[in-house]
Amino acid sequence: MSEIKLYDYWRSSASYRVRIALNLKGLRFETEEVNLLNKEQNSDAYKALNPQGLVPTLVLDGQRFTQSLAIIEYLEEQYPEPKLMPEDALGRARVRQLSYAIAMDIHPICNLGVVQSIVHVSGGNETIKAQWMKEKIRGGLVAFEGLLEQLGTTGATCYGETVSLADICLMPQVYNADRWGADRSDLPRINTIVSALEHHPAFAAAYPKSS
Repeated sequence: MSEIKLYDYWRSSASYRVRIALNLKGLRFETEEVNLLNKEQNSDAYKALNPQGLVPTLVLDGQRFTQSLAIIEYLEEQYPEPKLMPEDALGRARVRQLSYAIAMDIHPICNLGVVQSIVHVSGGNETIKAQWMKEKIRGGLVAFEGLLEQLGTTGATCYGETVSLADICLMPQVYNADRWGADRSDLPRINTIVSALEHHPAFAAAYPKSS
């Protein structure tokens, strides 16, 4: 079995995604915390590992990988079972469409660095942080619900009948929605998926827990 080390922060959505994927693939991994609140991601030692100063970073067989979706797609190619992407081109496009709607639209405007900059620009108004998070996460999830409706999703996963990359992206974003109090009570497709997957062993084991 390959040696796998994940540089991780427990509340990072991107790290959460990779933990889920590793669990789904049945891969054992060691974690090393990079505490974002203590700015450990900006240390010279970590920047030497990941010049972007972001988490996660995955070390697998001596190779370093960054960017959660790139990591997960690499794992999918190296460890193809269970599959996290559909067999057909249309299915893969649909799963990427859903995944990117979260990872490239909601997440980037709601990460720690962006929100801290907003607080700074507002003159240190900390109350704007929760307002921003609620508004942007809520808006993104409403749009995601609309995408699920277009695709005819009514079951326990985002696309088809098996867990995919889209579910791996959705569950951490729902965690953030609940953390910041973004209302999702009127999003039945998302809530059906959450109810089905929150107790799934791979998702439950990856759930954020402070060290």
